[in-house]
Amino acid sequence: MKRRDFLKKSAVAGVGAAAAASTLSAPAIAQARKDLVIVSTWPRDFPGLGTSAQRLAARITEATEGAITTQYFAAGERVGAFDSFDEVASGNAQAYIGADYYWKGKHPALAYFTSVPFGLAYAEMDAWMKFGGGQELMDEVGGQFGIKGIPCGNTGCQMGGWFNKEINSANDLKGLKMRIPGLGGDVMAKLGASPVSLPGGQIYENLVSGAVDATEWVGPWNDYFMKFYEAAKYYYYPGFHEPGSQLTMGFNKSFWEGLNGTEKAILEACCNEENARQMAETNANNGTYLSKLINDHGVVLRGFNDEIYDSFGKAAAEVFEETKAHSDLAKRVHESFAAARDDVGRWMLLADAGYINRRNRVLGIKV
Repeated sequence: MKRRDFLKKSAVAGVGAAAAASTLSAPAIAQARKDLVIVSTWPRDFPGLGTSAQRLAARITEATEGAITTQYFAAGERVGAFDSFDEVASGNAQAYIGADYYWKGKHPALAYFTSVPFGLAYAEMDAWMKFGGGQELMDEVGGQFGIKGIPCGNTGCQMGGWFNKEINSANDLKGLKMRIPGLGGDVMAKLGASPVSLPGGQIYENLVSGAVDATEWVGPWNDYFMKFYEAAKYYYYPGFHEPGSQLTMGFNKSFWEGLNGTEKAILEACCNEENARQMAETNANNGTYLSKLINDHGVVLRGFNDEIYDSFGKAAAEVFEETKAHSDLAKRVHESFAAARDDVGRWMLLADAGYINRRNRVLGIKV
């Protein structure tokens, strides 16, 4: 064969191959793309919690260049807020974004992966999850229900809550109807209060109507937009119940296991990014909105006194004993959490807390 004829035939063959590739590329890409339906426990465009979840969903599509395309449903748009876990465990959706203590009725150990009374602050929680065995235990607990959870946000130390009367002693808590989920609700029950579990979108109407006398939520930034100050003027701190509330992106385990290594790595990176970003955003806004609540709306800031806090501590100890008695797994989760609280907490008391207390004294920074 002459060289000219060979080149001509090769060119024709090349065009044919390119045409074939072009014909196959569209369905191949469509077949490779994965759809990720996400349900959430937060209302649409909800400042802080909701906007963080929406940001994470959009970030996943962006980071994977559409290889994983997310479809996000806020609370009530596909299922109710408290139905998110079952929606994902059943495979009807591929992931939820929410607070795992909402599911403590399924297993009390799940509460530890959001926050528990006298628990871990943000930095302590992050250390436990990444380097103290927390993630492995989260996998073990969630795995029983077909869930793979990854931390995807944190609201930091929360306020103690909104009350329609002053709380001067533990006796003032008796008979109080308070919206407070998780193990914190169990603590309040031991002190004579009646804990109520409500999704975020239903708290305001219940507080205004008097169906509840008090509520906890998050902190000044998030609480400002909830307008709780219209029904309760006393704003107490610090919250014993949620010192570093971690949020979770919980994936359907079968969906997760069907992902390749690169896809898993990108999803983990997106969750880690939002975990840090939400905490930074919350810290950047809380001080500003606390001032707005006090100066613009007449909110009265109060600190729980030592007697009340000691009562919280005594009741929390009883709740922990009951939680550990649930199962060997619950006991192991508690013991791992407690070890991190002692080890990391001892260092933070010396370093972070020690420094901030002295810095604020020198500079005259006060609440």
